[in-house]
Amino acid sequence: MFKWDWVFASQIFPRLLQATGNTLIAALSGYAIALVLGLVLALIQRSNAVYLRWFFNELMEFVRSTPLLVQVFFVFYVAPQFGLQLSAWASGMLAIGLHYGCYMSEVYRGGIEGIPRGQWEAATALNMSTRQTYTRLILPQAVPLCIPGMGNYLVGIFKDTPMLSVIGVAELMHTANAIGTDNFRYLEPYTLVGLIFLAISLPSAGLVNLLDKFIRRRLGM
Repeated sequence: MFKWDWVFASQIFPRLLQATGNTLIAALSGYAIALVLGLVLALIQRSNAVYLRWFFNELMEFVRSTPLLVQVFFVFYVAPQFGLQLSAWASGMLAIGLHYGCYMSEVYRGGIEGIPRGQWEAATALNMSTRQTYTRLILPQAVPLCIPGMGNYLVGIFKDTPMLSVIGVAELMHTANAIGTDNFRYLEPYTLVGLIFLAISLPSAGLVNLLDKFIRRRLGM
């Protein structure tokens, strides 16, 4: 029966902390892609181009209905056959961004549809263009409504980064696997990985909840 080795744990902890930095970089990069892509997809869903809207709706449904792990493999191993050659890091960030961008579009859509109809009618009465309506009137009001949902997906992305270890991205889980393989001890690295994820995810989720309450209070909801 394995016993906890404090000396070994203290030796590997700095290495896991360094890998935590890589994990955060991967998560934040994928999140940035998801934020931009989600907004683009949400706007496409509200466009008058029927076929374009249909195509992207089906594409988003496909992405949301397939596992992130499959999409990571597809971007890294299959995309090069179509001329898209990416590193493991870039493939992982792109896969996360595409996957969560499809979910983020629903967050944006909910925020946009939460704007009272009178705001749209006011924009029409002022003869504002579609771009002006969104940039000056709708999005500044909709984005605050979306922030809590965006925060929850950021936590979700962080917890999904271990999937990038399957393509060799040196994030937290990949480092823990390497340590376990090199030392034939998995108790300490895996336990520390779990504690690190817990130490980051729980406060982040708490901050999201506080932000949600703050926004609702400011908006009188």
